[in-house]
Amino acid sequence: MTLYEFKCLAEDAQYTVTFTEGVFIEYHIEDPIRYALYAVDRFFVEVAYDSTTNSIIHLTSFIEGDKLDRYSFINLF
Repeated sequence: MTLYEFKCLAEDAQYTVTFTEGVFIEYHIEDPIRYALYAVDRFFVEVAYDSTTNSIIHLTSFIEGDKLDRYSFINLF
């Protein structure tokens, strides 16, 4: 699946693909928001979760860029 094909999916289908086919990579916490990074094929999906409301706020898909900087594994290279 390409990033374009993923973005064309309905939001609920994007969540399904992320959680069933994605590989969890890393998480980052900026209280009260917790971010989880998943790899799906050749792109990344970041899921934002609000711990105060116990709900997922949104997901963002991308290939590269500033969003990756918040994860510690990037700083290892």
